[in-house]
Amino acid sequence: MSAVQPGYAPPTRPDQPGSGRRRQRWLVAATVVWAVLLAGLTWWSVRNDPPTVKEQRPLDQAGPVVDRAIGALSAAIGTAGVPALLPDRLERDCRVTPLERGADLERGIEVATAGGDARDVLRQVADRLPSRWRAGVSSFDGEPLLRADAGDFVAIEGRPGGPGRVLLTAATGCRPVGAGYRAPAADAAAESAALARALDRWGGATGAVQVLTAPCPGGGAARTARAEAAAAADQPLAAAFGAGAAPVVDSVDRYARPGDPAVLAERVDERIRVAVTTPCPS
Repeated sequence: MSAVQPGYAPPTRPDQPGSGRRRQRWLVAATVVWAVLLAGLTWWSVRNDPPTVKEQRPLDQAGPVVDRAIGALSAAIGTAGVPALLPDRLERDCRVTPLERGADLERGIEVATAGGDARDVLRQVADRLPSRWRAGVSSFDGEPLLRADAGDFVAIEGRPGGPGRVLLTAATGCRPVGAGYRAPAADAAAESAALARALDRWGGATGAVQVLTAPCPGGGAARTARAEAAAAADQPLAAAFGAGAAPVVDSVDRYARPGDPAVLAERVDERIRVAVTTPCPS
């Protein structure tokens, strides 16, 4: 039997109550520190790291990317054709995950061309898009297809839309709705006035004028005013728009003229659809 020195406290064995309490306190403290560190890293990542899947950017965040992409596409068209912004298409009730519903936003531009090969038009547009988009033109089902990436998983496509027509689109894919999409607004008084003057030749618009806009890369905005009018089949389209630049298309059913603003008119089922557009500068 060994002697115990005065003032010496023997170590607490693991099976003694004091040891368990100290170990528990250290575990709680370590857990709190880890939770704080993880929250801080998450906060920093959300604000600084790019998204790794499109579900990390809801529609209210992806929508402005689509709007800017449409402005960039408008500027890239240049003299390749006569552009007009199309109404946005918002499809709800798609599936983000098996348990979460979302929405898919698509915006577009129609481009009237003088005919010929749509591939040439798409290549001109692709060559003028930002290099970071990695735009290129390939073939799909025997037709040319432009593809690019505008960032934040916003997909750009361009394809023929029929004879003398090219369609350019920017789409989000299915996303969480978040706060929802709000289309940008801009004053289109000049475009609306030119539209009204043209439609007056057919008795005026038969419905509301729709104004569409997208921000331009260098500032300002592309603007399109769209409306319809009733017209007889023998009424020429060109006569409604007065003098100006030489038209790219001038037929019984279609009329397209570049300029400031540009004009695109089409006869469909005894109605005439007219779009007057100020595009982004190229």
